Amino acid sequence: MSFSPDPSTPMGIRSIQDQRDRWERKRNRVGRELVQSEQRYCDQLDLVVTYFVEILKAKGTLRQDIRESIFSSIKSIHLINQSLLADVEQGRFGLGFEEFCNHLQLYNTYVDNIQTAKKVLMVQLKKSKAFRRFKKLQESRPEFQQQKLEDLLPLPLQRIQQYKHFLRDLTENTSPGNLEFQQLSKAVKAMSEVAQRIQDNAHRHENHLQLRRVQKQLKGRKTRILAPGRWYIREGWLKTVPTKGTEAKPKMFFLFSDILLQAKPYSPLHPTNGGKFACQRVYPLKECTADKVFGHTKSQGGLISLTFARAKLLLMSDDQEDINDWYRSICLAIGQLKTKTTVVHRRDELRRPPIRSDPDCQNTPDLRQTRGMKRTMMLNEDANGRSEGHVSSPTIFAEENDHSAIKRMKHNDAPLERPQESAGSSCVIL
Repeated sequence: MSFSPDPSTPMGIRSIQDQRDRWERKRNRVGRELVQSEQRYCDQLDLVVTYFVEILKAKGTLRQDIRESIFSSIKSIHLINQSLLADVEQGRFGLGFEEFCNHLQLYNTYVDNIQTAKKVLMVQLKKSKAFRRFKKLQESRPEFQQQKLEDLLPLPLQRIQQYKHFLRDLTENTSPGNLEFQQLSKAVKAMSEVAQRIQDNAHRHENHLQLRRVQKQLKGRKTRILAPGRWYIREGWLKTVPTKGTEAKPKMFFLFSDILLQAKPYSPLHPTNGGKFACQRVYPLKECTADKVFGHTKSQGGLISLTFARAKLLLMSDDQEDINDWYRSICLAIGQLKTKTTVVHRRDELRRPPIRSDPDCQNTPDLRQTRGMKRTMMLNEDANGRSEGHVSSPTIFAEENDHSAIKRMKHNDAPLERPQESAGSSCVIL
């Protein structure tokens, strides 16, 4: 028996009702998937809490500070997710997530600690034979279904990403006039903030690993690569074109957010540093200007001209796409660095009064008169000093004042120089 709409019902009303029915069906489907996945997630958290956190605490296999470093706030997360599960199983999605978002700081704490947890876990597995045996025994239980502790610890981070998608689907299929619409919308925003925190932490960790890798590749008197606020961008081989007509030599370049580092390879036969690099130059990008040089490579590759405050560098590659990527990366790094510098200068100008007066106003009559009065007072004081047995001289006093003024002027006019990477570095800091 086929269904046919009532011909007496207007077409517009039937279309609106059909749309509402589709929203309700999709909302119910998303709700069922959320409940089922939440049940599995709570069961997995329960494995960690029951068979690791609680038993380790009772047995004392690991010290309390080590347990907290590995498991962080997972026990509290388990409790708030059990409460959330009870709400979503009853269909109270808006109310459940509204209450759940009040405890998201527990997830933030867990997110910020996850890299430490992985590191401490690896250290304890290497150091403690008793903990290795305990972990292997617990993971062999049938409840774990061959899951390892290393697989279970990142679950809260993965769950936040899943919540974000579930909540968006629920919000899109909830009527704006419904009370739950506002609750779900706020929950989407809160989950997105935690998800962004997870992504930012992952990027920082990846960048830290890249900086450490480059640091290990540079041997000899090392340049300090691990610096606060520095980001790794790229690396590769480029030819340096000398100013005189000698042959272009290939060098390894490492591009960071604030510097360009030039290095040369050690000999493969070197007893300890084979395959490593020795730093030759560190070029600061703060005052760098990048330009493309056309007509010198006969359409084979390309040439980039980099102009620094104290040096000029010509870089060439036989690969057109590669040199274009280098040019874009360098220009982007320079632009971002100058943007940050400009903002800092503007703030400084707003906060600090000028140290010296305007040079154009130094020869005004009022200023000359003031200087004359000061000079007369100094001479009178000096004359009094001689009468009292002092050996100061107005000539010497004036020279000392002039010398102090010159020193102040040099101090104020001196350009700000970027601190060197390391006191013992063999690289030339330009």
